[in-house]
Amino acid sequence: MRKLISLASFVALVMASCTNETPAGDANAKGSVVFDLAIQTEVDDTRSNINCTTPAVEAFKLTIEGVNHTYKKEYATIAEFNENDNYLHIGTYRATVTAGDITIEGYDKPTFIGSAEFSVSARENTEVEITATIANALVQVETTDAFDNYFVGGAKFELTTNGGNKFDVTEQTKPLFIAPEEFVVNGTAAKQPNQSGAAGVVVTLPEYKMETPAAKTFYTIKFDVINAGGTSLEITLNDTLADSIALEDVELNDNAK
Repeated sequence: MRKLISLASFVALVMASCTNETPAGDANAKGSVVFDLAIQTEVDDTRSNINCTTPAVEAFKLTIEGVNHTYKKEYATIAEFNENDNYLHIGTYRATVTAGDITIEGYDKPTFIGSAEFSVSARENTEVEITATIANALVQVETTDAFDNYFVGGAKFELTTNGGNKFDVTEQTKPLFIAPEEFVVNGTAAKQPNQSGAAGVVVTLPEYKMETPAAKTFYTIKFDVINAGGTSLEITLNDTLADSIALEDVELNDNAK
């Protein structure tokens, strides 16, 4: 889903203060700048559209920095930015917009970031288009019918992020928004109780670790049980096999409770 927000009133004027270095050339030569912002919620490697809370334009912070010259101006809100004039000294700049906090992880906790480089010419209007995209990695854990039929006692999965946050991802139908850093998925599953009525054995499933997830990418981790010349547990990442282990080997290291 792509939501385009044309900011007719979103006119960015930033004037370099005496502590900022002006680009070489006529120090009084300036041009006006207008920003158009687009918010994009599409992500890579997903089988469906991502439904998440998109921020309002006013929620975006703005930073303008000089390229090859010392200049930096920050705005806490767009409202603060709109109160300024819309002129910059001639030169090349980079504008960055941010909404959210990448360190705040959770369900429906997206962070959006976008940036664009632009040049300002004397006495000319410059229109700058910025597309803000999801800066998180998105993760969802699934099990197949074959897995559920084998582990009829149920399963539990926990995801731990690089920041130390832990989330119960068991049977969650919504993606988890995390920083695009290493994460680990651990799980346990229970077999069917035996005929004597004793509780089913609880086994510790193989740990799945992803070291370098990418931003703006949806990762589906699926646990499956395969019966082909023996029973094995398979873990797939976006429908690509990531690990396979004989269930006999898993059960040798069970965690009975």
